[in-house]
Amino acid sequence: MPTFTAVDGTELAYHLVGEGEPLLCLPGGAMRASAYLGDLGGLSKRRTLVLLDLRGTGDSGIPADPATYRVDRQVADVEALRAHLGLDRVDVLTHSAGGDLALLYAAAHPDRVRSLTLITPRARALGIDFTQEHRREAAALRAAEPWFTAAYDAYERIWGGSDADADWDAVIPFFYGRWDAAAQAHAALDVSQTNMKAADLYASPEAYSPETARAAIAGSGARVLILAGELDSGPLPRVAEAMANLLPGAELAVQRGAGHFPWLDDPAYFTRTVETFLRSC
Repeated sequence: MPTFTAVDGTELAYHLVGEGEPLLCLPGGAMRASAYLGDLGGLSKRRTLVLLDLRGTGDSGIPADPATYRVDRQVADVEALRAHLGLDRVDVLTHSAGGDLALLYAAAHPDRVRSLTLITPRARALGIDFTQEHRREAAALRAAEPWFTAAYDAYERIWGGSDADADWDAVIPFFYGRWDAAAQAHAALDVSQTNMKAADLYASPEAYSPETARAAIAGSGARVLILAGELDSGPLPRVAEAMANLLPGAELAVQRGAGHFPWLDDPAYFTRTVETFLRSC
């Protein structure tokens, strides 16, 4: 397992999976170990996935200062990894809450990013967030599912203020396009792979300056792909389109039948879409 040292002395780990040109992969969660990305539906057959374990997750060390879990503070970790790999410019793929880290990295180091592939991304860095109304809208699409009633009732309790583990467990099917054995096995590892204390610090409002980030990324010349899931609430496809509209030339793909983890729902479509984009960069 290769490692490198961050600017504050924290030892960080990354994992190399596959073959081909390197693709720097930043996990979401927030603060979930990169293992949940797997081989991204077989994308490793086309690119070498450089899977970073964010500080305090997976095989990476725990920082001395918990304040460095804040997403903008972790931009320096991504840049340190790029330098460690000896790459002049990088292709970056990220998922979910990792979208903010990738966007902030591209804003801080626009000359180092060749492309951004944002998979069902969060984009508070651009001034866009998800709402309870978005969750309701996407949930309504699943009304025919056998688990819907119990899951939706749990959502209502959460929106009413519940923080019960049982309620959060009950809504997990909404995040997958198919609630089958593969999805259930993937979801079962979430808690053990996530640094919850770090996740609470990750998205501090002070981390974001949307106008600055939008301007820096727009001027960078980096190619951008945003891939949304048809059934996902974070982001809804129309919200993903709003993200794309903020980034000149950004491409939007909406994967039919997909939830928040589209490489599990239709690996062939997912890998074909991402690789086609990367080949054009």
